Amino acid sequence: MPRTSIATVCLSGTLEDRLDAAGAAGFDAVEIFENDLLASALPPERIRERAAGLGLTIDLYQPFRDAEGAPAARFASVRRRMRAKLELMERLGADTILVCSSVAPDTVDDDDLAAGQLRQLAQMAAEHGKRIAYEALAWGRHVSTWEHSWEIVRRADHPALGLCLDSFHVLSRSAALEGIARLPGDRIFFLQLADAPRLGMDVLQWSRHHRLFPLQGGLDLVGFTAAVLATGYTGPLSLEVFNDVFRQADPHRTAVDARRSLIALEDAIGHTLTPAAELTGVAFAELGVDPESGPRLETLLGALGFTHVGQHRSKPVQLWEQGDARILLNSGEPLAEGSAAIRAFALESADPERSARRAGELLARPLPRRRRRSEAHLTAVAAPDGTEVFFCRRAPVWREDFLPTGEPPTPSTGITGIDHLSLAQPFDRYDEAALFYRTVLGMADDEAGEFAAPFGLIRTLAIRNADRRVRIALSVPVLRRGDWAPAVPHPQHLTLATDDLARTAAALAAAGVPVLRIPENYYDDLDARTTLVPQLRAFVRATGVMYDEDAHGQYLQLFTPVLGSRVFVEVAQRVGGYRGYGFANDPVRMAAHRAQRLAGAAPAR
Repeated sequence: MPRTSIATVCLSGTLEDRLDAAGAAGFDAVEIFENDLLASALPPERIRERAAGLGLTIDLYQPFRDAEGAPAARFASVRRRMRAKLELMERLGADTILVCSSVAPDTVDDDDLAAGQLRQLAQMAAEHGKRIAYEALAWGRHVSTWEHSWEIVRRADHPALGLCLDSFHVLSRSAALEGIARLPGDRIFFLQLADAPRLGMDVLQWSRHHRLFPLQGGLDLVGFTAAVLATGYTGPLSLEVFNDVFRQADPHRTAVDARRSLIALEDAIGHTLTPAAELTGVAFAELGVDPESGPRLETLLGALGFTHVGQHRSKPVQLWEQGDARILLNSGEPLAEGSAAIRAFALESADPERSARRAGELLARPLPRRRRRSEAHLTAVAAPDGTEVFFCRRAPVWREDFLPTGEPPTPSTGITGIDHLSLAQPFDRYDEAALFYRTVLGMADDEAGEFAAPFGLIRTLAIRNADRRVRIALSVPVLRRGDWAPAVPHPQHLTLATDDLARTAAALAAAGVPVLRIPENYYDDLDARTTLVPQLRAFVRATGVMYDEDAHGQYLQLFTPVLGSRVFVEVAQRVGGYRGYGFANDPVRMAAHRAQRLAGAAPAR
């Protein structure tokens, strides 16, 4: 497989921090971004030694700007700058310099002039044993496409001058890739990869602030990379990502996320990884609780028709069950945030060993698990936000770790299983989490969007397996929240599926368990924009149910107040094959939860 490289501009911290992170994540090489070098207190020789000690080569120095098409008076200074950078590269141990197409206002629109000047610079590079990789910036003054940059390289006809192809610059302008595969591979000196969401904005701002690692955005990185590799290109797959969030996040986490993206990209092109095992459902969800939230959750589960069927043999963990819905309450581990949290969930896998092996290949951090010899062995890995993800078989062998309580089953209230998990992500881990769940679990994007919540924009992404038996909804504030925002650290909720929401709601009311109060304004608007049958319209308004619909069916959802400071429960009924998640209702639901927290526990309706 090709070697992997990352530009130092992708990471935060000092240059030394970035090198350390790239080496620890397992990259083979780095691109040194000039600004990062200028801010370093180390001389180039020490940087070269530090990189070598980390197992890294320095494969590119960049960028060299405004070189070609220069008026004669300015080209003398271009040559002087190039000579200085070539001498610097000798000290660094880098053999290739990136020259990007000129954006200078006085650039002359003359391909022959540009080719002649690049040939002179390439000859200077060759005399130092170096090469020039010429890149067309998508906003270049006269050269802005890879086809144009190739024509200039072809005219220059110098062995020390070749192309740098950057996926963002290519794909932000055109999705056509046919011509790339016909390029001579030995004339492509460097390949830079970056994904991005599809945004309708100035391409320069798009590039400088919104790039992502491969498979995190909407560009065709698979097709682009496959086309370049088809030429016979033998250089590294290198990441060059400008992203405001990545530049302030932990560089070690970002570097692992970056390398995972390349591993997943290689797999998407050539099937290099252990195939993802089929997932058949959510075996259980585990909530961490404390002395305050634990009893409240027990009361809620009992009202929902769950039975406390088991107590773990060696840990303070309860097993509650109704139908195929199983919830563990763990009171034995300290809680980092809030008084209740979704600590873990287990996925039913057709081959748990294969699921765990794929997770390891994609750099998922394995979690040690203390257990007795007689207890079931479950493999667990850590998701980016710290949530533990277990893999187990459909037959619940792990249930044998729980001693039966002997409690008689509670009459069913309609709960059939776990519909989905909703996990709010830390601000700087959202894209990392999306890539993790897509690639490690072999899942696909289902529904994405943004909505204006009471305290700022929220971005959402639902990810599912092929038959929609496993669904995970991720959310994140688009901007960091300030002090004015409600102090709810990364809210989470568990959505239970019911086949009869009226029966479930009646059971809650009979037990005196409160549900979230929804404003009457919501129901007035619902009446205006839908034509619900009178019986259903009366039911949703009287019970506090929220409603959504799509081309496939209807969605009825009922919420509890927040239990503790970050967790609540949703009970949902899908009617007629509805495929969504009720995201359209989230702004109203969030405002209602805020009102509930300010007023204390909401009364039952």
